[in-house]
Amino acid sequence: MPRPILLATLVATLTVSPVEHRVALPVAAANPNTAPAGRLRGGVLEVELVAALAMWHPDGDSRPGIPVEAFAEPGKPPQVPAPLIRVAVGTDIRVAVRNALAIDTLTYSIDIGNTRDSVVIPPGSTGTLRVRPTRAGNFFYRATTSTILGRALRVGGMLAGALVVDSVGSTRRPRDRIFVIQVAADEQIGRIGIPLYSRSVWAINGRSWPSTERLEASVGDSVRWRVINLTTDGHPMHLHGFYYSVDAVDGPSASLAAMEPPSPRVVTARLAAFAGMSMTWVPERAGNWLFHCHFANHVVPHGPLGGEAPAPGVDRIGMWPTRANHAESSDHAATAMAGLITGIVVRDRRGARATVTLAARRTLRLVAIQDPEFPDSQPSLRYVLDDPRNPNGRAEAWPGLSVPISLTRDEPVAITIVNQMNEPTSVHWHGIELDSYDDGVPGFSGAGTRLSPLIAPGDSFVARFTPPRSGTFMYHSHVDEPRQQRAGLVGPLIVRDADPADSTLDLTFLFKLARHRDNGPFEINGRLNPDTLRLRAGQKYRVRLIALQNEFPYINVGLTAPLDSSFAAAPDEQLLQWTPVAKDGAELAARYRVPRRALQRMSMGETYDFEFVPARAGNLRLELRIFGRLARRTPILVY
Repeated sequence: MPRPILLATLVATLTVSPVEHRVALPVAAANPNTAPAGRLRGGVLEVELVAALAMWHPDGDSRPGIPVEAFAEPGKPPQVPAPLIRVAVGTDIRVAVRNALAIDTLTYSIDIGNTRDSVVIPPGSTGTLRVRPTRAGNFFYRATTSTILGRALRVGGMLAGALVVDSVGSTRRPRDRIFVIQVAADEQIGRIGIPLYSRSVWAINGRSWPSTERLEASVGDSVRWRVINLTTDGHPMHLHGFYYSVDAVDGPSASLAAMEPPSPRVVTARLAAFAGMSMTWVPERAGNWLFHCHFANHVVPHGPLGGEAPAPGVDRIGMWPTRANHAESSDHAATAMAGLITGIVVRDRRGARATVTLAARRTLRLVAIQDPEFPDSQPSLRYVLDDPRNPNGRAEAWPGLSVPISLTRDEPVAITIVNQMNEPTSVHWHGIELDSYDDGVPGFSGAGTRLSPLIAPGDSFVARFTPPRSGTFMYHSHVDEPRQQRAGLVGPLIVRDADPADSTLDLTFLFKLARHRDNGPFEINGRLNPDTLRLRAGQKYRVRLIALQNEFPYINVGLTAPLDSSFAAAPDEQLLQWTPVAKDGAELAARYRVPRRALQRMSMGETYDFEFVPARAGNLRLELRIFGRLARRTPILVY
C-alpha cells in the first residue's frame, strides 16, 4: 500500500505554476455566509452567477494567494465559498450561470436531498436550472470541470456554495451561522482509499486558520451552527470543552445512521463527504475554545503560496510538518496550526461571579519521555504516570503508547505534565469539561493575555480540572499532531464513579496509526499483534473503543466469531451482538440501549462504549477494518 510520505517525496519538486494573465485577476472575498444571494420576486428566488478565475487569499488579503475558479454575482467580487442561496421550503429557485472561463466546460448542479439536477455549460455560454425544495435542510450547489483534478475533487476549483432551506413559516432572520468546508488542491498524486494531492489548502468560509473568523458567544447562549462539507473527505468535527447536539444530518451521512447509536450529546461527529449537519450547543464556561476537524493532516500548515517561503520545518507541499515547525515557536496557535479550525471566544455573563478552582484531592505527575533506542525518523514518544495511589510506583506502557489514566468523577485533580523530551509538547484532555486555560492548546486556550503555554523541553505545566461525569475519553498531544500522536503521545482517559463496578470487566481498545509505517497502518493498544484476551462466558463486559487513526477518515470495528465457532453468530459476516451504552463519554438513554450488530464506524476523536456478554465458550475476534479490508485483530478466548 503506498504511503503519503513516500508519495510526497516523489512530488516534492511540484508546485502550482501561477496562471499567467495579462490582466490582474479579481480578488475573491471570503464569504461568511450571512447575506443570501439573489432577488425574491413573486415566490421565485432569481440568482445570477458568473464562473471565472479569481485570486484567492486563504491566509488573509495581505498574504500570498492562488488562482482558483470562483463564482460571483454580476457586478460583485467573486466569493469563496460561492454566494449563499437560502430560501424557505416550497420556494422556486432559478439560477442562471454564465461560464466566463476561457477553456473549461462546466457541469453545474444543485443537490437538494433526493433531488439533483444539472446542466452542461460550454465556455462563454449561460445555463439555467430551476428547482423547488420540498424539505428543510443543509444542501449545496457546485460546478465541476473536465480536468482530472476537477473530477477527483468533484468540484472545479472553489465553484461550490451552501444552499440552505428553512422550514415553512421562517419569517424572522435565523439566528444561526453557516460554515462551509472546502479544499483547493494541486495535482493529484495517488490514492490510498482517499485522494492525495501535492498540496492541499483547507478552508472554512474561505479562510484557513488563524485567519478564520473569530466567533463570539456568552455563557448560557444557545449557539446554532450549520456545517456543510463540500469536499470528498469526511471530517470528524470536534468541539473543545463542551458537548453539542447533532439536530439534523443531510446527505451521505444519513445512510450511516444504522452504524451510529443515537446520542443526546457528542464532542466529535463525523461529517461525510458532501453532507451537512445542524448542531446546537450551550457554552457553559468563559474562555477561548476551538471547533476543528480532528483529521490531523487538515489542521497543519499548508505549503507556500505564490512566492511565499515555506514556514519553518514545513516541507514544500505541507503534508508532513517536521518537529522544527514547533520547536522555537513563541506563538504556537498562530504559526503551527492551520486549516479547518475556528475559534470561539466565550464571554462571562455580566455580573457573573468568578469561578472558584477547587483544591485538588488527587495529584498526578504525567511525564513525557522519548525512548532513546528509536531513531528520530520513527520516534517512540509516550507519557508515563507517577501516581501516589499506585503501589507499584511509576505506571507505563510499552514504547509508542502512553499509559491509561483512571480518574474519579467529581474528584478535583491536578496533573503536572513534565516534558523530558527534546521537543515541546502539550496535553489536550479530549472530551473533558474543564476551564479553557487547562484545555491544552498552546497560545490559545485561556482568556485575554493568560494563555496556555507550550511545554518546552525541561519545563512543566499543571492542568487542573474536576471531571463531572463518568465515561470513556482520551488525552493526547496538541502539538505537531501527525508526528507526536503517531509516535505514541495519546492514551485512554477513563473516568469512573467513586464506587465503580469491577474495572477488570472493562475492555479498552485504543486504535491509532502504527509507529512504524512498514508494519501496516494500525495498532491496537500499541500492539501490531495484540495478545489474546480471556473472557468468561455469561459475564457482562464494558467494551470501550477509542479512535485516533489520523490518516484515515474512518475505520470499522467489529466483534466477530470465526466461521468454525460454536457461537450462533448473526448472518452478516458472523457479527455478534452488543448493546450501545455511551458516545464520547455521554451515557445513552435507556430507550437507545438496544442490542444491535457488533459493528461500529469510528472517526478520529470518537469514543464508543458497548456492553457485551459472551454466551458460551469459543473463539472470537475484535477486528479493525479499513475500506473493507482487515487491518488488525485482537483474538479473544471465551472459557
